Amino acid sequence: MVRPYGAAANHDEVDHPVGGENESSALLGGVSGARVKHKQDGHATLSSSVGNLANTIIGSGMLTFPLAMASAGIIPGMITCLFSGSVAAFGLYLLSHAAAKAPHRKASFFAVANMTFPKAAVFFDAAIAIKCFGVSISYLIIIKGLMPGVVKSLYHDLSSSNPPDWTLSGHNWITVFMLILIPLSFLRNLHSLRHTSYVALFAVAYLVLIVIVCYFRPLDGMPEKGEIAWAHITPNFISTFPVQVFAFTCAQNLFPIFNELSSNTQRRMDIVVGSSIGAATLTYEVIAVFGYLTFGNKVGANIIAMYPSTSLFIAVGQLAIVILVLFSYPLQVHPCRNCLDKVFHGGEVPKPDSEEEELDEAHGSSDMTPLKHALLTAGIIASGFTIAYFVDDLQMVLSFVGSTGSTTISFILPGLFYWKLTHNDPTASKALTRASIALAAYGVFIFIFCLSFNIYQVVKPHASG
Repeated sequence: MVRPYGAAANHDEVDHPVGGENESSALLGGVSGARVKHKQDGHATLSSSVGNLANTIIGSGMLTFPLAMASAGIIPGMITCLFSGSVAAFGLYLLSHAAAKAPHRKASFFAVANMTFPKAAVFFDAAIAIKCFGVSISYLIIIKGLMPGVVKSLYHDLSSSNPPDWTLSGHNWITVFMLILIPLSFLRNLHSLRHTSYVALFAVAYLVLIVIVCYFRPLDGMPEKGEIAWAHITPNFISTFPVQVFAFTCAQNLFPIFNELSSNTQRRMDIVVGSSIGAATLTYEVIAVFGYLTFGNKVGANIIAMYPSTSLFIAVGQLAIVILVLFSYPLQVHPCRNCLDKVFHGGEVPKPDSEEEELDEAHGSSDMTPLKHALLTAGIIASGFTIAYFVDDLQMVLSFVGSTGSTTISFILPGLFYWKLTHNDPTASKALTRASIALAAYGVFIFIFCLSFNIYQVVKPHASG
């Protein structure tokens, strides 16, 4: 006997481990994993909700924003950043409306999909899995690129000798760090990593400080500055634009924040969305502008790697980014594994044996057998490590993720969800319903066009060779 995929249990009060409710709750300082009574009324404050959502948005995508600006020039780069943030905010606005129609305090992609497109919910999970898998690969690439420089700097300041040769290989470092990441990735509940949110805030603030200070006071050993243009759109703009889309992705955490926010009215959710997107946009604009002005069109795909690591000031920032992405890696494996579990069920999930399992399933955390848990985790880790080992282009990875998973959960799904829920509702705004279709169409266009271009960029060198 089976239930429709993603069906949400309709109970007013549930028992579940709050710390494992969503993919980033651990990183964002969620409640510990002890099983507690989840009340009808939310307990989160407005400020904590803004902080959590902003912390979800600002991640590894910020490292590539100067390159995105270099592909278009200062003015177009700033405009596209504002545009990407505005469109992402509109998608979150539509999702918050959809969340209000879900069972009380139990909004999720699963619950909304069950009310709208239950048969297609398996594809939605596939999109989320792709997004999380791509982000996990980008984290390993960042570690591979930064660790050799960090080691050089630490040896330079603490010892007169040269570092061992093996420590100067990024491939060796991601291999070593896998010894830490593998056991963490196999954990079913990741609430013990919640304190890394402080590292995340420190890393972001420190990166902003670096790009500003190094613009006004360039360090010795920095690469020669390239050309700077107010407006100069290049072919690379097509592949860097999805990076901006990816950088604003946070839809996976909108529903948990809606569930936990006290007095989660639409007005308060608008404040959460607007403040979070606004803070992220300001951060990205500062990093993009000062990073581009510092290096010009010679800026790379990872801005923090452009600065000379012989400086302890830079090495500390690079090490903070490494620690941030190191402990964020399991938080991407966790939801990727859960989504793949649903995908491999073929659109149906077995009926839970107990009410507790049914409630866990509604929140996307249904228990899987130990064998399936092990196989899926091992497959995600092994394939991600293999790709990161041989691929050095962070921008390419983020571009693929941005044009596929991020466009799906940020634009396509919010637009389709809102349209499905309101197109037959005479009280709903017709203009907003039409705008939701336009958002979904925009997402489909970005998905097809940018993905096709990225595939062409990969295939072209082999074809010409």
